[in-house]
Amino acid sequence: MFNDKNYMTEIISYIKKNLKRGYTKESLKWALIHQGYSKYEVEKAVIRADKELAESAPILKTKPVIKYEVEPSNIPKEKGSFFDFLKNLFR
Repeated sequence: MFNDKNYMTEIISYIKKNLKRGYTKESLKWALIHQGYSKYEVEKAVIRADKELAESAPILKTKPVIKYEVEPSNIPKEKGSFFDFLKNLFR
């Protein structure tokens, strides 16, 4: 449909801008298709936008450390088995 390089960069920047605003890829695809863009161009632009966003994303080098702390008051006390419960229930 349109082969202008500047034209494709405008679509890509539109997709990236609206993805950052919280819109889904599917909603952006259908919005562009309903505006008259071809499915092929839109799909190609979404792929390029994903690639550009992934390249600019920070790389996490460390893993988060999860610490567990148990307070003595939260430790459950020993309880009888389920069968002990049933025995007491039918006494």
